[in-house]
Amino acid sequence: MALKSIQRWVTWVLGFSRWHKRIIMLLADAVAIPVLLWCAYALRFSSTDPVILDPWLFGGAIVTTLISLYAFGFYRSIVRYLGTEAAWSIGLGVSASVMSLAALSYMAPADVPRSIFLIFWLMGLFYFGASRFMVRRFLFRVMSGFPDTEAVAVYGAGGSGAQLVAALEAGRELTPVLVVDDDPGKQGTLLGGVPVVDREELKTAVEEGRLHTVLLAMPAMPRSRRMELVNWLEDLDVRVQTVPAFADIASGRARLVDIQDIEIEDLLGRDTVPPREDLLSRCITGKSVLVTGAGGSIGSELCRQIIKLAPTRLVLLEQSEVGLYAIEREIRTLIKEAEAPIELVARLGSVINRGYVKRVCEESGVDTLYHAAAYKHVPIVEANPASGVRNNIIGTLAAAKGAEAAGVKHFILISTDKAVRPTNVMGATKRFAEMVLQAIAERGSETVFSMVRFGNVLGSSGSVVPLFRDQIRRGGPVTVTDPDVIRYFMTIPEAAQLVIQAGAMAEGGEVFLLDMGEPVRIVDLARTMIRLMGLTVRDDNNPDGDVAINFTGLRPGEKLYEELLIGDASVRTEHEMIMQAHEEQLAAPEVLDALDAFRHALARGGEVEALKALLRSYVNGYQPEKEHGEQSEADEPDARQEAQRRATPDEAARVTLDDLDEIEDNTPSAAVVSPGTLH
Repeated sequence: MALKSIQRWVTWVLGFSRWHKRIIMLLADAVAIPVLLWCAYALRFSSTDPVILDPWLFGGAIVTTLISLYAFGFYRSIVRYLGTEAAWSIGLGVSASVMSLAALSYMAPADVPRSIFLIFWLMGLFYFGASRFMVRRFLFRVMSGFPDTEAVAVYGAGGSGAQLVAALEAGRELTPVLVVDDDPGKQGTLLGGVPVVDREELKTAVEEGRLHTVLLAMPAMPRSRRMELVNWLEDLDVRVQTVPAFADIASGRARLVDIQDIEIEDLLGRDTVPPREDLLSRCITGKSVLVTGAGGSIGSELCRQIIKLAPTRLVLLEQSEVGLYAIEREIRTLIKEAEAPIELVARLGSVINRGYVKRVCEESGVDTLYHAAAYKHVPIVEANPASGVRNNIIGTLAAAKGAEAAGVKHFILISTDKAVRPTNVMGATKRFAEMVLQAIAERGSETVFSMVRFGNVLGSSGSVVPLFRDQIRRGGPVTVTDPDVIRYFMTIPEAAQLVIQAGAMAEGGEVFLLDMGEPVRIVDLARTMIRLMGLTVRDDNNPDGDVAINFTGLRPGEKLYEELLIGDASVRTEHEMIMQAHEEQLAAPEVLDALDAFRHALARGGEVEALKALLRSYVNGYQPEKEHGEQSEADEPDARQEAQRRATPDEAARVTLDDLDEIEDNTPSAAVVSPGTLH
């Protein structure tokens, strides 16, 4: 009851206006100052009843001290947020007051011992400092007892930890009761009045139920060490939250007190390698750049990275009107904020139209083209193979031929790890798109064609991370296809930067592979995300857990694991995170036969069996899962022989890469899929 009464009284006082609080402090100090001066006399004469011959000095002390402290900003400080600036104002204000009193005593006919001023100065410093910080601590302790206040531990006793503790003490939502640090030299000390302890003390506090949340105050911690720490915290069944990175705080995008759930994106993969500025700028700075699929995950991030590299013009090509509107508005805002002299061009259209791509490239004088437009979602493309073939294969050919005809210097295809020994139509079409560009590069071109192959990117459309996060927030269950499925992960900004650097190293026809780090078991990822959000996994060992994990089985075309390399041959490049693959490829005549066969198959209505047979015949390692009623591989007609039979024997009339007609859209109606990026 007493605590509640004090809390009500504190809440009432804190509700006063700033001027009312300031008047209360001035009156309290006006009473305390003469007491301090009297104590100075008592100490000087070692008497509880000192003889004071100059009583006017007491009035002068009140006036000079209050005026000096006010002038140096002491009374403008808010008690709950006192910091080092308050100490400076106390020191300067009390010193100015004592010097003023000393000057007055020497000018007036008074006999004041000099030591009185020294003692008064020391007592003034102690009183004004101790009183304010004691009130600050009192308010913190009283407010930490409010019913809506949660006890938390801060992990990290460095600069961020100290600032976070101070910020939390000034509020009332979260109360720091422990600061945890692995440095033995800091353990046993106090940080803002909060004890610094080791991991074992934190474990004990959690087991005793004293706290349920840990705030990570180490924004610059390497990702590998952060992952190790989070793995340890997982076993404690606590909610793990974090403070923003220093870069976001410095740029004004976030504040230190903007505490948020730790993002799994901060933990996956490995520590980012700083990009090489010479490679980043080689194909972009001072040039006109075009991005297809600009509204997708990778396409939009490429646009964000490109405008930082000072191109003269950025062209956004997107088939989705909604996607184009969103990315055009975002990039235009970024350009305006940066006050960069970059021309932004937004074009609504499809890469299937070679003439349109050629015209856009010519009108904007495009030097570099990043081809990120593709149908990427495995199950949807699996159910609509004609659309996948048309967009991913024919679209790549049309974009490449249009760019080449317009004199584009560099053409970089965004590929996928699903193109390696694919089990789905999406991966097979992307692998054949790679072979189309390899064939164009092999026959010679003024345009440098290259491909960049990598795995999943975090936060892209279709990524499991946002899906899992939504499922956990709804209470589950979290759906995982198979307990043994693994995937590679990379952050979108890092993938975009590496794509730009890889394309800058190309000389023609290369397939670059990005170092994706260590693969991650998807079920482990799901468990980690559940625990990081302060929940528990419901399973046989814990039937009362919060969120269950359901295994749904692999979807059509999915693999247990992905690869980046078809063969065993790869070489390092001048960038440590980028490799170059040496793989078998189709000869140009075979690519021509296949393209002609794909055109006939699409013109006949996009027969599923015919398209899959062609992909199996021309894409090495493509082994689609057998569906009910589908012919076995032994019973299928030889698609390659069929393609060769259809090819015109007259060499003069034979279809070539230079004059292959654009394929009309005669495919049956398919699911509406916005062409984004590969990942």
